[in-house]
Amino acid sequence: MKARIFVTLKGGVLDPQGRAIHHALEGLGFDAVNDVRAGKLIELDLADGTSDEDIDAMCKKLLANTVIENYRIEKGI
Repeated sequence: MKARIFVTLKGGVLDPQGRAIHHALEGLGFDAVNDVRAGKLIELDLADGTSDEDIDAMCKKLLANTVIENYRIEKGI
């Protein structure tokens, strides 16, 4: 079974990587971009039958810093 974990910064948390991307896009002439927030995608290849609770625990314990990040799980891709 495959799962994707999308990790993004919570609103209000400074995003220096997003600012750098925004600045670079402006430098390339893409002035229509108002803001950029960068995140990460983690793809897991899991044993069949891995529970939702186990995937959630992986996120909380390692894959996302829940103090400053949100995460979303997509299964069965």
